[in-house]
Amino acid sequence: MSKVALIGCPSYELYQVKTALMRGFSYFGGVKRIFQNKKRILLKPNLLIGDSIEKAITTHPSLLQGVAEILIENDFICGYGDSPGFGSSETVAKKAGIYDPLRNLKIEMVDFVEKKEVTFSRATQNRQFTVAKNLFNFDALLSLPKWKTHGLTRVTGAVKNQYGCIPGLLKSEFHFKLPDVLHFSRMLVDLNLLLKPDFYVMDAIIAMEGNGPRNGRPRLMGLIAFSQDPIAIDATFSRLIRLDPRKVITCLEGEKGELGYWQEDRIELVGDDFSHFYRADFDVQRESMVSYKKEGFLRSFRNLFLSKPIIDYSKCKACGVCIDICPAQPKALFWKEKHHVPQHNYKHCIRCYCCQELCPHNAIQIKVSSVGKILNR
Repeated sequence: MSKVALIGCPSYELYQVKTALMRGFSYFGGVKRIFQNKKRILLKPNLLIGDSIEKAITTHPSLLQGVAEILIENDFICGYGDSPGFGSSETVAKKAGIYDPLRNLKIEMVDFVEKKEVTFSRATQNRQFTVAKNLFNFDALLSLPKWKTHGLTRVTGAVKNQYGCIPGLLKSEFHFKLPDVLHFSRMLVDLNLLLKPDFYVMDAIIAMEGNGPRNGRPRLMGLIAFSQDPIAIDATFSRLIRLDPRKVITCLEGEKGELGYWQEDRIELVGDDFSHFYRADFDVQRESMVSYKKEGFLRSFRNLFLSKPIIDYSKCKACGVCIDICPAQPKALFWKEKHHVPQHNYKHCIRCYCCQELCPHNAIQIKVSSVGKILNR
């Protein structure tokens, strides 16, 4: 059995957050028991991009500050770090409101730029990873994900949070090599097995629905979740938003890889009455999505039925971020007219949805084709 604690928290007021955190940790014996025989704890928030706190893109500063204060009060030494999708870690942390509170607590920002190549012999798929070197300067890793929707994996939560441990543009290389959601999910599972986070605290006080993980809508869930099992957390949250965990491929592949459990009878729920947290109308992709394959039938006929990113030119500001971030070779986006607007070339598009993920103006949506919907049924 895997234990998941669900603790209600109605706002990001620091006292309420810290009280909820203390309750959540208590179901696992408190932080001294969770991190027994450990001294230096690395906090890994979701710092996807620098933007205002109200947009619910990143782990909230109050959650990070509350966790840090509890650890410091129990004589732990903390650092924090992430590799954003766009921009420097320091710039993103400042815009997300995280930098100053942690600096006041004298918690160092850890450099996630310097790299270390690691071989992982237990991997089911990816045996070689290049990760942030400074991860290995700490005794424990505490993952602090944000619950959001995601174009490729449907949701991003506990499992996907560790993707930020891969420095900079190396993340784009994985999107190019593994455009299919199955193989991309297997890579995420292998990465979690390699890094072995000691504990997970999920920020879902304000989650994100719709066109996530950057341009969705903030949605109140009023919830913080705790577990040592990332699969159990993601599966539990999927059920809370009426999403079958079997459609979250990281859950299926995670259990196969012995990272955790997704099945309901293998998860022990403790804490507050979880029925209060159901959001059945949560806006998330529930339809089956035909995914890209490198070989075979789909390669020739994929444009007929694959989901694809569509640019809304009424919102597009012609900033060029989508072109810069595209990992396809050759790029799947180009300037329609010089310095005018970008356009997709779907023959080159690998359906990684990085353009949709990082568009700063909410101008790109993922659409499932009519033929694709028929084939899925």
